Amino acid sequence: MSKIVTLRLSEQEYHKISKNAATENRTLSNFITTVVLNMLDESSFVDPIEMSQINSDKDLLKRLRKGHRDAKKMQGRLIG
Repeated sequence: MSKIVTLRLSEQEYHKISKNAATENRTLSNFITTVVLNMLDESSFVDPIEMSQINSDKDLLKRLRKGHRDAKKMQGRLIG
């Protein structure tokens, strides 16, 4: 079920977003939804360069594996 969200934009923000939505032949709502979902997808994953750096750091991988094992055993402490 769709939800209604109120969004407060300045006049300048509204015109900029509206212009970009029109350029892509989208409604304002669809444009905002698409941009936000794309941003969330991009920020949720590690880019290939960063993943390569992680995989080449043997000490880091060793510590990650140990942390994973400890977490599965419910050992250690959560640092927030």
